[in-house]
Parts: sequence; structure tokens; C-alpha cells
Amino acid sequence: MSRIILKSAVVAFASVAVSLLLTLVVVPAMGFPVSRAVWLTATVCPLMLAWIASAGTFWQSDRLKNAHRELARAHAQLAAAHRRLSEKASRDDMTGMLNRETFFAALDGSRRKADRGALLIIDADHFKTINDNYGHLTGDDALLLIASAIERGVRSGDVLGRIGGEEFAAFLVGATGPEARHVAERIRREVELIRFRPVDERTVPLTVSIGGITCGESATVSELMRAADRRLYEAKHRGRNLSILDRDISEAA
Repeated sequence: MSRIILKSAVVAFASVAVSLLLTLVVVPAMGFPVSRAVWLTATVCPLMLAWIASAGTFWQSDRLKNAHRELARAHAQLAAAHRRLSEKASRDDMTGMLNRETFFAALDGSRRKADRGALLIIDADHFKTINDNYGHLTGDDALLLIASAIERGVRSGDVLGRIGGEEFAAFLVGATGPEARHVAERIRREVELIRFRPVDERTVPLTVSIGGITCGESATVSELMRAADRRLYEAKHRGRNLSILDRDISEAA
């Protein structure tokens, strides 16, 4: 408010100066004497009118500026909230990995790339037994440990998702067949090294079976999932705690 008063005062006194200057020029030129009443009118009127008018103008201008700042701040907060909600909607609540829909969308978005990469499907072995013996909360603890092991096993830039209850997926961006096999085996070992002790310090082994496929340039998500699922089934059938990868669909055909 003090800033508005000061600015209004500057305008008012400038108006008085202009008014007095015009009075000294115009009134004598018209043949009238410059009396005390003329001096008073030339001083008081512009002082009061200019001060009031400019104060109102500056006050409205400040209100508009404040409203614009508040609007910009609210817009920024709304945009940040929208980003947080979008991010939350794309993530699995428990593990923080991408959810099924978002992971598949990322995989589908990689089509038409010659060096597309590889897809791994990672399934926790004997997980129903853990839930049945120790309860679902303990099962959730085991899943979190497995998810952390998967994150340690992949490379920077790879995309992870939880696509089922105890089933995870990793899209190894740009990975070759040998690189994908190396990552899959590293994930398998990381999980195998977990020392999970749900009760009474008794260690419960955790392992995963992994099926994978190097991604053909034009292969759809459904085609890749079916091919990787076949390798996963083979790993389960051969005793679990295995990683089995195939070359891409076009080469296998």
C-alpha cells in the first residue's frame, strides 16, 4: 500500500508542476492576472484529482498483477499434481514398477526399431506355498525382495513392470541375445542369493524362473508375450530356478 501511495504522490506532484507551468503561460496570455485563487486552483485541483485517480489505477494494476501471479502459481501446482497423478496411475502400488498396461504400452512403443532389445518374463517359484504357509503379508515382503533383486540385475535404462501377482517383466532396451542372457542369469542369481527369514530365523529359499525372447522389429506385444511365456513354461518344466531365452520370432520361424 505504501508503494501505491508513493507512486500516486509522484504522479500528483508532477500534475501540479504541469498545471502551474500551464497557468503561468496561459492565464497571462489571455490577459488575466495570476491571482491567489488561480494559484490555489492550479495547485489543489490537479493534486487531489491526480492523486486519487492514479492511486486507484495503481491499486487496480497491483490487484491484476497479484491475481496473475496467483493464477500462474495455481496453474503450476495443478500441472505438478497432474504429473504426480499420471505417474501414480502408471505404477504398481507395492513395487513402484510400471503396471501391466503401462509396461505393455512401453513395449509396443518400441516397434519398428531394428535394435529393439529383449523381453524377459520373471515368475517367482513356489510362491503359492509361501502365501499358504506364512500369509499374504509375508508373501508381499518376499515379492518386494524379489523386485529389488530384479532391479539390481537389470541395466540402467531398462524398463521394469509387474504384470501379474508374482510375475514381473523386463524390457531390455537395445539388448542383444547374449546381453539378454547375461542379464537374465544375473537376475536369477540375485534372487537366489536372497536370505528370506519370515519367522523364527528359518531361511525360506526364493527363486525365479525366467523366459525371454529377443524382440523382432515388427513383432507385436502379444507375439512377444506368447514366445517369452513358452520359454518360461520350459524353465518351470525343467525344474525352475532357470533362465531360458530364445532368438527372435522371425529368426525362429
